[in-house]
Amino acid sequence: MDIIDTGDAPEMVASDPYAPFPVTSDPVPWSLTRMVVPTAVGDVVVHARLGERPLLLLHGVAGSWTTWTPLLRAADGFEDRGLVLVDLPGWGSSPAPAVPLSTDDAVRVLGEVLDALGLDAVDVVGHSMGAFVAMHCAVAMPERIRSVALVSGTTFATAHAARHPLFGLVALPAFTLLRAGLAVTRGAAVPLLRALAAVGLLRLLAAPVFTHVGWLDRSVLDAFVEELRPEGFLAAARAGAAYDTDRWRGITVPVTAIAGRDDVFARVSDLARLVGVLPRVRTVLLEDCGHFAHVEHPEAVVAALRAADACALSGTGAASRTQPVVGAPRRSS
Repeated sequence: MDIIDTGDAPEMVASDPYAPFPVTSDPVPWSLTRMVVPTAVGDVVVHARLGERPLLLLHGVAGSWTTWTPLLRAADGFEDRGLVLVDLPGWGSSPAPAVPLSTDDAVRVLGEVLDALGLDAVDVVGHSMGAFVAMHCAVAMPERIRSVALVSGTTFATAHAARHPLFGLVALPAFTLLRAGLAVTRGAAVPLLRALAAVGLLRLLAAPVFTHVGWLDRSVLDAFVEELRPEGFLAAARAGAAYDTDRWRGITVPVTAIAGRDDVFARVSDLARLVGVLPRVRTVLLEDCGHFAHVEHPEAVVAALRAADACALSGTGAASRTQPVVGAPRRSS
């Protein structure tokens, strides 16, 4: 069974299969319209749908709007809610900016996107790097953010590892070594990954990121390769290293933090640190899950998001302790 912390008694929901849905680039099932939004740093590609209580979905590294499609399928497209899925500058189909963006720059771009869509306020959901940006959205434009959800978010430990590589080698070796490898290979990284995929070794390379890489649909690994942007990853790491996470103490909106126990790019202890910093936070820990919770256990993530939404709509307080969510039974990959 899955256990989701609601702040009172844990809510029990049915357990979910591991990585049940492929990644797709087809926007039709969710009535998404592709548009190009001009911003101060260049064009930004957005897939959007009008609706009540819009969700802003921010991808992570090795991601684009398509990375959210397993979650959309698990959520039946979030019914009639509005959706805004952004390819951040330099990621997905959005061209790279002339100068690498800071976290402040990224949030200003998102503000321009919301202006172009005529949206006053959104609930923002971010994965990995996108979770970091989502947190800063609540810092820099609090009047436009109703709530924040972090899905496999890179927060305190990742920022510290980016600042202190020797610490990172011990605490987050996968993140630190990937950063070092991309710094060396840069533009050659993606062709190298494609070559590994051609000889059947990509699953071995991706194994640390996913708990059961052998169970993944090929579309997930293809997206992992095609969406990786070495220069964007390095710029994001530099931005994280320069960021003062103490700014998060000013966040007053509800925050839900969802993490996988096997995540190699973040630390489970960050959930407790979030509880110590934020006044309104719910934390959910997914067993049998790596760094792509919305791909590995999309149904559990949807359940957590809907529980958070129900709390927000009812006006009840956020929880402040972490309960495990048990996913599929553990087997070797």
